Amino acid sequence: MRKIVVHMGVSLDGFFEGPDRDISWHRMDEEMLASVDEYLATTSAFLFGRVTHRLMVDAWATSEQDREFPDIFRRVPRIVFSRTMQQDEWATSVHREVDPDEIRALQQQPGGDMTIGGADLIESFRKHDLIDEYRLFVHPVLLGRGRPLFGPGNAPDDLELVGTRRFGCGVVLLHHARRRG
Repeated sequence: MRKIVVHMGVSLDGFFEGPDRDISWHRMDEEMLASVDEYLATTSAFLFGRVTHRLMVDAWATSEQDREFPDIFRRVPRIVFSRTMQQDEWATSVHREVDPDEIRALQQQPGGDMTIGGADLIESFRKHDLIDEYRLFVHPVLLGRGRPLFGPGNAPDDLELVGTRRFGCGVVLLHHARRRG
């Protein structure tokens, strides 16, 4: 069964972006980028909201950067959730809403993890109890304001720490899995 995994960077105080969508505070080095590429190369789908999808397309669809991610982005199917977006050349499919039964059926298909990006979409998946793991890259910075990754939840999520990794740039990966009854 494929897992749905939140794979995001956050500040120490829980923001995934600063004011005006600023992410210039992200600290990355070659070790971290290689680790991200290694994991994402094993995924079977990217699940994005419309805004995150557009940001990713603008950054990576035609990038010639000397790292693996642009090729991964072009190869891995992208499922976009949007009420307004029409099909575009970079979306494998567009869904108007999160249908829990449809998502669970996707999870039953063979393949690697499906990573999810975008705070609103993550919140919707949390509401439907669809997230299996969290891979959060905690950056050593306090923003004080911006968009928090997590809003108020319906119920507490019981998590188990399954791994950590510290990178030379000071970022720490916290990998948690849901404990399911």
